[in-house]
Amino acid sequence: MRALLQRCLRARVTVDERVVGAIGKGYLVFLGVGKTDTEEEARFLATKILDLRLFPDGEKENHLTIREVGGEILVVSQFTLYGDVKKGRRPSFDLAMPGSEAKRLYEYFVDQLRESGLGIQTGEFGAMMEVELVNWGPYTIWIEKELKDV
Repeated sequence: MRALLQRCLRARVTVDERVVGAIGKGYLVFLGVGKTDTEEEARFLATKILDLRLFPDGEKENHLTIREVGGEILVVSQFTLYGDVKKGRRPSFDLAMPGSEAKRLYEYFVDQLRESGLGIQTGEFGAMMEVELVNWGPYTIWIEKELKDV
């Protein structure tokens, strides 16, 4: 399972000119589900994201967690995080989990985040989305949890 996390001042996602998710200060998380991923990887990633110290406290830059600042999280499904461009000029998505299975793990991941009590918003799984954000920093973190890392 792969996540591209961007600390933001605000972010939103629209589908067919309709806002489906929007947040203020927090994280925009693009989530890719690999074909061998399980709920274990989803739980690990959700916990890792909630416990990262990426917010300033006035003195130190990376001192507070998103829980401590009461931030929000916008999760957007993005199977293209599993795009492989090693061969040819078109990406291969063979390592991405098929849609219906990936949607179940995506929703499980979102549910794990919601247990934190923070404001959690999402895009629309499988839809063509427009994503906007004001990245605060800029600050972008790549997080990956594969079964071999257990």
